[in-house]
Amino acid sequence: MSDLEKGLSRFRRLNREMRLQLLLNYARKFPDLPQELEAARDAGLNRVEECQTPVFVWVGADEERVVMHAYAPREAPTVRGFMGFLMEQLHGAPVEEVEALPMDILEKMGLGEVLGPTRTRGLTSVVDRIRRDATRSRTAHS
Repeated sequence: MSDLEKGLSRFRRLNREMRLQLLLNYARKFPDLPQELEAARDAGLNRVEECQTPVFVWVGADEERVVMHAYAPREAPTVRGFMGFLMEQLHGAPVEEVEALPMDILEKMGLGEVLGPTRTRGLTSVVDRIRRDATRSRTAHS
């Protein structure tokens, strides 16, 4: 079982309130954006436009492993928590694993009904962006 599958399973086993609490724990642990990417964020580069919350994602590859940085504001703890979960699961993961990230990951985490349709659509766009950027970075290294 991959780390991602273990993480998804952990969410699924919890009740609704505990899922939200775990999400908030990920929000608290969410790493700061590296200083060298702050100017790009401030210029609006790498923003996931489909997401109402200002979410920015940088995905690259070092050899066959994903290097990922992201920004989500502290004022959006559920979004920040989801991004924190993705960062923990995907940074350093094989590119193929990131490319295979399920588009229905929020449902697999049991969060679809908790977050609502608008936030779910936005975060699904984040997942799509991460997958595409992982593929693009792998292709660039080929």
